[in-house]
Amino acid sequence: MVAAASTKDDDFQPFPIKDQLPGVAYCANSNPCWYEALVLGFQQYVVMLGTTVTIPTLLVPLMGGGDVEKAEMINTLLFLSALSTLLQTWFGTRLPVVMGGSYAFVIPAMSIALSVNSSNSSAKLSDHDRFKKSMAAIQGAITIASLFQVAIGYFGLARVCSRFLSPLAAAPLVILTGLGLFVHGFPQVARCAEVALPALVLLVFLSQYLPHMLNSKRTISDRFGVLITVAVAWLLAEILTASGAYDKSSPKTQTSCRTDRSGLISAAPWIKFPYPYQWGKPTFDAGFVFAMMAACLVAAIESTGTFVAASRYASCTPVPPSVLSRGIGWQGVGTLLNGLCGAPTGSTASVENVGLLGLTRVGSRRVVQVSAGFMLFFSILGKFGAVVASIPLPIFGAVYCVLYGYMASAGVGLLQFCHLNSFRSKFILGFSLFLGLSIPQYFSEVVIVTGHGPFHTSSTWFNDMMQVIFTSQGTVAFLVAFFLDSTHTRGHKSTRRDSGRHWSEKFIYFCQDTRTEEFYCLPYNLSNYFPSF
Repeated sequence: MVAAASTKDDDFQPFPIKDQLPGVAYCANSNPCWYEALVLGFQQYVVMLGTTVTIPTLLVPLMGGGDVEKAEMINTLLFLSALSTLLQTWFGTRLPVVMGGSYAFVIPAMSIALSVNSSNSSAKLSDHDRFKKSMAAIQGAITIASLFQVAIGYFGLARVCSRFLSPLAAAPLVILTGLGLFVHGFPQVARCAEVALPALVLLVFLSQYLPHMLNSKRTISDRFGVLITVAVAWLLAEILTASGAYDKSSPKTQTSCRTDRSGLISAAPWIKFPYPYQWGKPTFDAGFVFAMMAACLVAAIESTGTFVAASRYASCTPVPPSVLSRGIGWQGVGTLLNGLCGAPTGSTASVENVGLLGLTRVGSRRVVQVSAGFMLFFSILGKFGAVVASIPLPIFGAVYCVLYGYMASAGVGLLQFCHLNSFRSKFILGFSLFLGLSIPQYFSEVVIVTGHGPFHTSSTWFNDMMQVIFTSQGTVAFLVAFFLDSTHTRGHKSTRRDSGRHWSEKFIYFCQDTRTEEFYCLPYNLSNYFPSF
């Protein structure tokens, strides 16, 4: 075969590389007017409610709790998410990210609940006492495990590793951090298609088609499309519920579709402040702690991908390794607060809220801080928060179909810095994405068929650790891509350029780009006291 003749146009880029994403209405440091910031902040609050409600809904019945315990746990998780969000935007990465509950902690939390249920001492306990005993064990495990997450951040381990993170290795992590949550997208929509499917179509129309039909760059429909969609779908669900459309449906359908089946409004307290050890004195078990440490590691890795995507949608420069390390350290502090105050899960950067940054093109840090204010208000005044939290979950699933897609597309955008005509790049990208999807699917299928994971040893904590790590699509993809990118033809002269390192290396240190300090420098001159962060 004859090689194609080279021309002077071989190096021409039809779409030039952009360090900062263009077309963003408000970057991290710019603020919309106060009334627009309030509405956008409330929209960010509504978006994060789906995960905040889903995790307690999964765990509370398993631990023996009812609607009262579920409502109190949702308010606790909401309150602590607000604190973590403020800490992250003030002192962490300073990116416009909402910190919420992490699904990575669900597996060890379920394992703890099942262990408590099967113990002989729990046989004589009431459901509420069994719930408190499970929460005491979860609290103790999360509290100790959070110190591991804090150490990863503040002792610089995350900083050292992220210095070797090229765009080629980061792309699979960001892509599958979004796509890995597909089970909370359309499968959730299908549980109540008559309400959620119209919501999905409406959101796509409002955000993508209507602005072009109106020939306007700034319309209410795309900026506030999620709020409009949720309101319309919620009203439709209310009408169907009141008309008796679900009276003869199965209990599963009624739970998913009816607006009066959540039990949150009647169970939620009027006013309550979460406080340390509200479920009782925590208990400690080394096995549970190790399982939670694996969840902390997964949450840190997935949050890294979310931070990278948030930096793009907020039109910031790439996140320096020291800032990533600082952010993970403060994420660990948030997880510590979750453990102390009795949340069922640790803290992580919310994927859906980063997707909302891309949908609205508003990456303002102020908007996210306003959303934290709404979280604090509705978590303390439980009855008011329960009204919004009672939105049927399939409606959130419709919204997440769009928002998770935006998260994944942020990872695809990183590939512009890589040489995609290199077979090395093609192999690393394709192989890591495939294994990132295939391995977690295998681990999940084994659990469904056999009732336990592929690792079925006498050490439950080891089984849980492996299950947590290898059921996270983003974590598996990252581990594979990072290892291959760091070892495969490492010494070849073209490797650095193929992986995009030639572009990302200038953002490793603050002094190498003047824009870095503008976005990531700590407020109140705190950087003078913490120069390493």
